[in-house]
Amino acid sequence: MDLVQRLAELEQRVAALEGDEREALPLPEGGGAFGYGGQVSVGDGRASWRIDVTPERALSLPDRPRIEVLAALAHPVRVQLVRTLLARGGQPATALQEAAGLGSTGQLYHHLKALTASGVVEQDKRGSYRLRQAATVPVLVLLTAASDVAGQLRS
Repeated sequence: MDLVQRLAELEQRVAALEGDEREALPLPEGGGAFGYGGQVSVGDGRASWRIDVTPERALSLPDRPRIEVLAALAHPVRVQLVRTLLARGGQPATALQEAAGLGSTGQLYHHLKALTASGVVEQDKRGSYRLRQAATVPVLVLLTAASDVAGQLRS
């Protein structure tokens, strides 16, 4: 089954759970599975990612690491930094400070610390910051899923 078809079926399932008028699909036996993936070319790199898990596996993972990622992305300045890195690729701190409209390097490093500690962003040997390649698709999926939960993707 191709990705587009799988995504359409997933959207139908979500719509059914939310009471949307679209047709609901029956759930598979044994709790089912879900996943996400994609191939993107953004900034100065390309990323490809695919993962499938069962609900049991996803819910059994330790909470602290995932909460750190969600917390790192739960600030408008940090999302702006991620957007900048996605659009432009690796950037020096001065460019990120300007892009985020921050008045001091202290403010910038406070936000970069949360992003780097969570594994979303990394610093290269030249001192520039970039989105970790392995985090690119998952971060895009997280931001898109949050937009969906917020009702921003429904027309």
